[in-house]
Amino acid sequence: MANIQELLESGVHFGHLTRKWNPNMAPYIYTERNGVHIIDLYKTSAKIDEASAALQKIANSGRKILFVATKKQAKDIVAEKAKAVNMPYITERWPGGMLTNFVTIRKAVKKMASIDRMKTDGSFDALSKREKLQINRQREKLEKNLGSISDMTRLPGALFVIDVKKEHIAVAEAQKLNIPIFAMVDTNSDPRPIDFVIPANDDASKSIDRVLSYVTDAIAEGLTERKADKEKAKAEKTADAPASEEA
Repeated sequence: MANIQELLESGVHFGHLTRKWNPNMAPYIYTERNGVHIIDLYKTSAKIDEASAALQKIANSGRKILFVATKKQAKDIVAEKAKAVNMPYITERWPGGMLTNFVTIRKAVKKMASIDRMKTDGSFDALSKREKLQINRQREKLEKNLGSISDMTRLPGALFVIDVKKEHIAVAEAQKLNIPIFAMVDTNSDPRPIDFVIPANDDASKSIDRVLSYVTDAIAEGLTERKADKEKAKAEKTADAPASEEA
């Protein structure tokens, strides 16, 4: 279970100024102090556990979880945590149509791969200096915006969002396609479009780091279980093979 003391020490309980609140967050607010809403950490802890169990199942099923966080204080943490569990992430700008027009996004990713092939098969060397420069610029731009999702060959099994207000386009696209949305939701945001709400301070890097540590640990566990299940199935298949041959 998510440790209340750890959440407290990481400042997960600090919400926004009371005048900036979203009334739909009322069930998750414990009190207010000096004009700031304080989030109920018992509810946060329970919601982290609920989200972690669901994310573990998704990871175990072999589907990808796309992490979305373009705000400054979350970018590096999200990139590091998502990479650690081999999950795709968007930390630059959300490319409009990233989910609803996934085919076009995949084409852009394939373009990146074709440039890389040109560099290995020697056709890049035959280009003029100007063409090389243009292609390199294009490759850099694609890498910056889409490099972190190059392994995502199909739509993700879920979205994990930090700051649903800032990432409202991503949330809207996922909703349209019925992709489950997990999110850290602060007191100034609307939790209603979110399937798995984690009421938490989404502005402080310590808070983001703490919550993400819990969920990525659960994802890692799901991936480990999947690997173990695959190996077990493979071993059983191998063990069955000689027996059937004898028969």
